[in-house]
Amino acid sequence: MNRPRFDTLPAWLEWQQSLSLKEIVLGLERVRTVGARLELLHPSCPVITVGGTNGKGSVIALLEAMLRAEGYKVGAFTSPHLLRYNERVRIAGVDVDDALFCQAFDAIDQARDDLPLTYFEFGTLAALSIFATQAVDIMLLEVGMGGRLDAVNAIDADVAVVTTVDIDHAEWLGSDRESIGREKAGILRATRPAICGDRQPPASLCEYAQQIGARLSVLGRDFEACPSENGMVWQAGGMRRELPLPALSGAFQLDNAATALAALDALAPRLPLTDAAYAHGLRAAHVAGRYQRLPGPPPMVCDVAHNSQAARALASILRADPVPGRNLMVFSALADKDIPAIAYALDTVAGHWFVAGLDAPRGLTADDVAERLGTVRAGVSRYVDVATALAAARASAASGDRVVVCGSFLTVAVALSASL
Repeated sequence: MNRPRFDTLPAWLEWQQSLSLKEIVLGLERVRTVGARLELLHPSCPVITVGGTNGKGSVIALLEAMLRAEGYKVGAFTSPHLLRYNERVRIAGVDVDDALFCQAFDAIDQARDDLPLTYFEFGTLAALSIFATQAVDIMLLEVGMGGRLDAVNAIDADVAVVTTVDIDHAEWLGSDRESIGREKAGILRATRPAICGDRQPPASLCEYAQQIGARLSVLGRDFEACPSENGMVWQAGGMRRELPLPALSGAFQLDNAATALAALDALAPRLPLTDAAYAHGLRAAHVAGRYQRLPGPPPMVCDVAHNSQAARALASILRADPVPGRNLMVFSALADKDIPAIAYALDTVAGHWFVAGLDAPRGLTADDVAERLGTVRAGVSRYVDVATALAAARASAASGDRVVVCGSFLTVAVALSASL
């Protein structure tokens, strides 16, 4: 056994990011090869894989909270992180510590020999390794991008979930819902349950499910959740449950809750839950950076909305949760995002735009962001970075105004760091 390459988590991560392999290289061969060497590809516990354009983090959080309420030891892998890499892997609701990551990275490094891996592939294999050594009762795996060729798809999920399908990562996944739907359908498996939380799923997704014999259930067709006097009613076939509304903000979270409940129902023979666990989990679930309120003055909201569908959802929450004054939008986004479409969705609720540059791979300057923003109703000011834009928005806020930070995980991370 060779001595570990590094002794600290920051050193491991810096090295992974310095490797010559591109930031995004889709494909399963590398992960499957190393995963097989480490005997990680056939987990002994059930696996739920969650893909989709938006809603993945919320569905994972709802699943995690409900399963934990029943007492199951849950392993959850999500990405990207906001403040600390450790956020990506949780066991029993607690972020994994540096030591476990270092042990996993060392095992992966030695098993890969000279095979190159991306930063995300290292992280995916580390999560699988940690979950195996810690003997979790269930794994919740969030797809990083697409599905068919995402590293997470090296594992055959017992239940596959596709939340929504919309335009994002067009350079890699395609520029229309049918192309993207086919990529996301790649996480489905023959004869196994497949849950779709999109009320109008692309034909490509449904056709693929039928082609391979996946047991597809679609929101609005096979299961549903509707508001009731005391919360919500979830129904699937002849089953009916009366439950509280999810604590997560936004009317669309009802669909995410319905989708999570359908996934758990599919696993009920192996991991049964009581109605009390469902109810507790729905009330307890939370996701950092999704309409996250921070104390003022001025009051501030952070949301990682970074595509047009997510921007429309954010706009709907802001309209349903109005303030007397203006929404001051602190905004930046990565170069591959459809900034005009995001701006179009949010400009109806924006009082002023404070656009910022991002010093990151695929980052843009403030001038680039402003140019892509196009013609908006609200005024636009430009700042070199998010911290400067945030400070300017706070300084200009009058009584009744609210600061809204959005456009990217990186944008929100700055605001959250400033609030600590």
